[in-house]
Amino acid sequence: MTALETRSQHRCFDGTQSFYQHVSTVIGLPMRFSVFQPPQAQNQRVPVLFFLAGLTCTEETFMIKAGAQRYAAEYGVMLVAMDTSPRQTGIAGETDDWDFGAGAGFYLDATQAPWSKYYRMESYITLELRQIIIDQFPADANRMGIFGHSMGGHGAITLALRHPDIFRSVSAFAPVCAPMQCPWGQKAFRNYLGENQESWRPYDATALIEDGRRVPDLFIDQGLNDQFLTEQLQPHRLENACAAAGQKLTLRYHPGYDHSYYFISTFMGEHFKYHIDLL
Repeated sequence: MTALETRSQHRCFDGTQSFYQHVSTVIGLPMRFSVFQPPQAQNQRVPVLFFLAGLTCTEETFMIKAGAQRYAAEYGVMLVAMDTSPRQTGIAGETDDWDFGAGAGFYLDATQAPWSKYYRMESYITLELRQIIIDQFPADANRMGIFGHSMGGHGAITLALRHPDIFRSVSAFAPVCAPMQCPWGQKAFRNYLGENQESWRPYDATALIEDGRRVPDLFIDQGLNDQFLTEQLQPHRLENACAAAGQKLTLRYHPGYDHSYYFISTFMGEHFKYHIDLL
């Protein structure tokens, strides 16, 4: 069983908020993640929601800023958040840019050197971290959902499409909907996956829908004052692909809201209601 180092632990809404570090066998380096156990977890196994954060974020960002524990305690849901990339890999240039490398793993398994040695976030989440949660926490392995923000919204949708056997529900806040078409995604994919854009399609939500992948339902909230809406997020591309493919989608646009956790926290409760009905 994987040894976990407890970095800190806090009472929260009659549950427990904890932050952990462990040596990852998938990544080959120490990784950090956080877990909120609702009060119901003291007596029974509970459903789990994995949250994938955005560029520059860590395993702490969501737990500190989103106000999600209140709803998790109300609905009896465990929350799990992980760091957004490996850290201190020794790869040259790893920390040069805020939108690539450290803090920007894009929730994929890199195939290109030197990144492929450590940047294996898809396998880390779906294989290793998921198993840790099942083995060492009172989690219901058959009731797992996933959601995320920005780069993490991209990750949540693509992982749900790629692993429908693991995740029963998926939602996103301001996701990168078509990374093959935006500067963030093109930069990441070119370096992590190589120049052949066909190899990018399995990690692009819009392309996955076009190529036949499906989820039972998809729920997205997007602020209209989001500074990244037009250039980076491009939800219209995913909306069009879902409409053409018959993929069920609820995409809500909110006037006045930006890309921040003020936006996320405003609609967090509605995402919990959405997930709990599917879990």
